[in-house]
Amino acid sequence: MIRDKMSASHSPMQEDDVALCQRVYEHICMARHIATDGEREELAIQILHFYQHGVKDQGSLERLLL
Repeated sequence: MIRDKMSASHSPMQEDDVALCQRVYEHICMARHIATDGEREELAIQILHFYQHGVKDQGSLERLLL
């Protein structure tokens, strides 16, 4: 899902950036028991939004989204 949403992004991301966002995505999906495609899509969008606005630490991203 993260890679799908990256294509709509305006700024390029390195593989390390993508991997971090993917880890956060997977952790939050499990922690919040996110099951629907709509919820997963919204989460991916939120992660990328926060990341692109300077929240680049995995722990900080997870705390924002839990």
